[in-house]
Amino acid sequence: MIVQAIRSALFYVLFIGQTILVAVTIGTIALFAGRTTFGWELAKYWCRSNLQMLRWVVGMRTKVSGLENIPEGGCIIAAKHQSDWDVFAIFPHAVRPAYIVKKELMRIPFFGWAARSLDCIEVDRRKGAQAVPEMMRQAHAAVERGCRIVIFPEGTRKAPLAPADYKYGIARLYAELKVPVVPVALNSGLFWGRNSLVIWPGLGECEFLPAIEAGLAPDVFLDRLKTAIETESDKLILGAIDKGLDRPIDAKLGAAIAARKQARSPA
Repeated sequence: MIVQAIRSALFYVLFIGQTILVAVTIGTIALFAGRTTFGWELAKYWCRSNLQMLRWVVGMRTKVSGLENIPEGGCIIAAKHQSDWDVFAIFPHAVRPAYIVKKELMRIPFFGWAARSLDCIEVDRRKGAQAVPEMMRQAHAAVERGCRIVIFPEGTRKAPLAPADYKYGIARLYAELKVPVVPVALNSGLFWGRNSLVIWPGLGECEFLPAIEAGLAPDVFLDRLKTAIETESDKLILGAIDKGLDRPIDAKLGAAIAARKQARSPA
């Protein structure tokens, strides 16, 4: 625990320092030149270098699969969200991603300017349903620019095997944009949890699943999306657990693991 805490602290120092430099650089360029190829390449470097630092500093490796399931042209990438790792793992493979992010993040000097130049779409959660029309306007504009919309349908990071809580906003976005949706399953929360400062060694997996075609009824779509993401994320999580984890298992996660294993066992 102590050794891993020290390794994690070193990663955070490197990560935060690099993030500030990259945000200031992209943000400053964006003030004068808007969206640039250099800005995109620097953002991709930031993601890939963070994954490398995770690997070499704390021992968290990365595996991304299913890239053949990302269709050509406009689409929505809807991912499970368990860790900041998810952003790094998805970004380089989405060609030109437009992440849907909280409005508060877009108000941070330099970071917000950089995010806007990278096609991020802001949503004001305090407005609730009233924020949807503006989000839709930005999403349409992003798709017209050739972006792929990236959204975390539950709206926040979730603990591994925690009960799913999908917001209806993803169904509204699907119906509005009329494009395919690529579900993304992952297991990153086992190694970099939302409330844990310690990052644990292991293999973080991100799997792009077969796309859900456009044109389904919103409720049918939402059910298919939830089933696909939750089923495959559980498989990745339980598969990693079966291989053995180099981290302690708290009572809450232990109970969730036992419940899932009992559910998948033959009667």
